[in-house]
Amino acid sequence: MGTFTTSDGVTLAYHGEGPDPLICLPGGPMQASSYLGGLPLGNVLRLDLRGTGESAEADDYRVDRQVDDVEALRRHLGLDVISLLGHSAGGTLAILYATRFPRHVKELVLITPSPRVAGIDVTDADRREIAEQRHAEPWFEQAYAAFQQIWAGNFTPEAFKGITPFLHGRWDAQARQLDDHPRNDDAARGYYAEGAFDPEQVREQIKSLDVPTLLLAGELDVSLPPKRAQEYADFFPRAQLVVQPGAGHYPWLDDPEAFAATVQRIP
Repeated sequence: MGTFTTSDGVTLAYHGEGPDPLICLPGGPMQASSYLGGLPLGNVLRLDLRGTGESAEADDYRVDRQVDDVEALRRHLGLDVISLLGHSAGGTLAILYATRFPRHVKELVLITPSPRVAGIDVTDADRREIAEQRHAEPWFEQAYAAFQQIWAGNFTPEAFKGITPFLHGRWDAQARQLDDHPRNDDAARGYYAEGAFDPEQVREQIKSLDVPTLLLAGELDVSLPPKRAQEYADFFPRAQLVVQPGAGHYPWLDDPEAFAATVQRIP
């Protein structure tokens, strides 16, 4: 583990070392980066965002302000350009960094990224279309009932917990263990705080982002269904979209070999 200090004096931790690492930004939002420890990739460096994992707490967790943390890490590592991987909400941070510092980004890897930063609307109908493909699963009825509660406007923690199996291509012991991974809920509430970004402005910036980009979506991901992933990828001038068959929101768990083969083919 290494540490460095941000521009506002917060000590952050990272895990991994080696030349030209793939810097991985976790989702959640604000989940400890250790859940990415199982990525079947070489030379990975995981950043613990402020207030998560081994990193210190802070007063401000807004995602746009954490762009400066990634820049501080780049400088700490002494790298002119970096390869960035963002998973889920970490994709938002990766995109905001790339649009602010494009000259420092060699390649961008977006793994089932949150579409929120680009203002892409994933509708209830989109999620229902994907969810209903899982009707043969033994957990389907109970998890689908939780989805119906959400679609009816009952946004309870229990309902959101109930739909968790839909985030995975395989709802097994490994998936359950990942679901229990620690997250800083207070920091998560600040991640997407008002003023963090303007989706319309971000879309325009993405359209001129001259950076090789891989967007990997899961065939069964209710968070970013494939047709919305295509809409997302179309914003990027140099993006390659790959939809991993049978995968959910955590595609490296569902098929590590397919995942590794795809990510190692960064365009």
